[in-house]
Amino acid sequence: MKIKNLSFGVFALAFLNIAAAQAQTARPGRVQPKPRVAASAIEGIKDGISMQKGRTVLTELGISNPLTADKKLVNGTIITPAGIVTTPDGTTTQITEGDYVSLTGRVTSRRAIADADSIAKVMVFDAKYPGKRKKMEAEAERKAKDKAKREEEKAKAKAKAEKKKKK
Repeated sequence: MKIKNLSFGVFALAFLNIAAAQAQTARPGRVQPKPRVAASAIEGIKDGISMQKGRTVLTELGISNPLTADKKLVNGTIITPAGIVTTPDGTTTQITEGDYVSLTGRVTSRRAIADADSIAKVMVFDAKYPGKRKKMEAEAERKAKDKAKREEEKAKAKAKAEKKKKK
């Protein structure tokens, strides 16, 4: 009887393993979905031309390559591989590290990008924590006054100690 139960258990276990293995394999005629590019890989990359590590880099459709020949943009602006931007009216500028030129021809300096980012961060912070920035500024001002007062007291104590030494 025990052998019969044992053989039945072995048979059931083998049958379940075969069924599980078949459930994991792809059926014929079905196509596996293509893997998607992670959003974090493309996030933050804007199409346009920028100066990176001393090279002029062209980014189109999220793919970046060094600029090897002159590139004419939508509005007639021409950019050379050396990073010289010539507008349709004839003015030329040299882009530097971190500068960005959109594919429509708008030139944005690294300083302007940093300013826009910091303003955006302040606006988001103010929306998320209304009134907190003002409190933080008031607290920082109070701390600065306290520090100045302590420094003044230290200077007075030092002058008093020197005056005592002279006597």
